[in-house]
Amino acid sequence: MDISHQKIDKNGFTATEQQGRKWSFISPCMIQASLTVNESPNNTQGKLPQKPPRKGLFIFFCIPVSPGNSRFIGVSPRNFSLWIDSFVTRWMHHIVQNLVIDSDLYLLRVQEEKLMEAGLSNWQKVCFVPTKADTMVALYRRWLNKYAGGQVNWRTTINGSLPPIPPKEQLLDRYRSHVVNCSSCIGAYKGLNALQISLEVFSITSVAIMAATKHGMISTVARNTLAAVAILCFLGSKWLSHFIYKNFHFHDYNHAFK
Repeated sequence: MDISHQKIDKNGFTATEQQGRKWSFISPCMIQASLTVNESPNNTQGKLPQKPPRKGLFIFFCIPVSPGNSRFIGVSPRNFSLWIDSFVTRWMHHIVQNLVIDSDLYLLRVQEEKLMEAGLSNWQKVCFVPTKADTMVALYRRWLNKYAGGQVNWRTTINGSLPPIPPKEQLLDRYRSHVVNCSSCIGAYKGLNALQISLEVFSITSVAIMAATKHGMISTVARNTLAAVAILCFLGSKWLSHFIYKNFHFHDYNHAFK
């Protein structure tokens, strides 16, 4: 991977990959990436109107809130395959995106602690960035050291020391960090919880009906069908409960602790 970059100044910097992807850091806390997915062929005969290239953008804001805490805001618009959004809702996208964001959260928090211990000017001793793919990391560190003194200026309102690393259940608490702040995810969370409770209630009610019904009042086929449905609803309720907890509350990432 070949990455070249332009001159770094107080407004940020830009890096371009050989494949045409362009990454820009716009100070103080915005990253923008543009990607051309597939260039349309040239209409040499002029019979059909030329289609615009298929492009996507990735725009991220990572806003420092306090030492050890940041607010992440991201958006990824595109001009192709828009029909997918009619079937894949925002909360489904967020579940996939959170797998990426959360998976490195603990690792970054530990790395932040090690950076403070080594000294911000000695970040190369803590971070091993030998490849071209690490160019953006190295560029950002150069920019931060040159124009921001190597760290966020909290002025006198906040003590710049890092708080202790919280337990992973608290650090990776997706419900408080994202779900309650996202209208799509909180709506899905409430709807799935209601469905889970409904399945559980139906399962228990079905068992109660079978127990209270005298033998011969309903056919054997109907009784067996009701029993099978009750079992399926019970299993579905348990699976849905696990799905809700893992995707809306807490998802452990063991690889981040190795």
